[in-house]
Amino acid sequence: MGLGPDNFSIPSSADQLIVVSSRTYRPPGYLASFQTFRRSNASSPWEPALPAWRAEIGSGELVNVRHFGDHATPTGVFTIGLRMYGNEPNPKRLHYAFHQLICGDWWDEDPYSARYNQFVHVPCGTTPSFASWSEALWTETRAYPYFAVLETNNDPTVTGPNAPGAGIFLHHWMDAPTEGCIALPLADLLRVLRWLEPGKHPVIEIGTQAEVGPVAHRAASLQRGDGAQRHRANSPRQHRANSPRQHRANSPQRHRALAARVALAALYALLAV
Repeated sequence: MGLGPDNFSIPSSADQLIVVSSRTYRPPGYLASFQTFRRSNASSPWEPALPAWRAEIGSGELVNVRHFGDHATPTGVFTIGLRMYGNEPNPKRLHYAFHQLICGDWWDEDPYSARYNQFVHVPCGTTPSFASWSEALWTETRAYPYFAVLETNNDPTVTGPNAPGAGIFLHHWMDAPTEGCIALPLADLLRVLRWLEPGKHPVIEIGTQAEVGPVAHRAASLQRGDGAQRHRANSPRQHRANSPRQHRANSPQRHRALAARVALAALYALLAV
C-alpha cells in the first residue's frame, strides 16, 4: 500500500484522516494533539470533523525508526485495521466489524513467531509459546474496553532482530504514557470509533507538526518556521538498538511485568474453566 513510517503522503482514496501531532518528538507529559478531518473526495479540501483532543502516546515518545520493546509511538501514515476489538460488548453504531474479547484472545508480539503482529485465539487455559512476549488481550480490561488497530509493520511484516514492534492500537486513556499506542478518554474514543468508516479509507498520520503537513497546520494556525524538522534522516530521535530481545529480555522490570501478565492470564483461564 505504500503507507507506513517515513511516509507522510495521504492516499487519494482517503476521505477520513486522523492527525496525531506534537511540536517536537518529545511532547510534554507524553500528550499529543489529536485531530480528525474529512473530505468529500480527493479534490475537495479537508475540513475538521470532530473536536480536537489531547491523546496519550508512548513512553518512548515519537520516533521515526521504531524498535520492538522501546515503547515509542511510530511516525508516518497508517491505515486502520478492518476489525475493532474490546472487552466490553459491542458499543453499536460502529461501521467496522467488532469482536468482543474472550479468554484465549492474544496479540502475538513475539518477533520470532510465525504469527507475529496478529490477533491469535488459543483455547482458554492454554499458554501459547509466544505468551511471554505478548498481550493477553482479555485481561487488559482498563486499556481495552474498545480499540482499533493501526496497521503498522504489516506491509510487509518485519520479524526477527530488526522487528519494529507490534500491536499499536488506538485505545482507552491510561492516565500514563502508553507502550507505543495512542490513547483517548472513553467518550472521545467511542466518538472516533463510531465516526470511522472503512468505505472512506481512513488513515492516521502521526508526527511532528512540521511532518504532518498543511492540514493540521491550517487547523492549528501554526507558524511555518518548523520546516527544517521535515529533514528526518539526521534526526536525533532515530532510536538504535542491538536487538529486540535486548529491550525486553534484559530488563528486570519487563521480566516482572511479563510474569505478572502471564500469571493473570492463567488465573483468568482457571476461573473460566
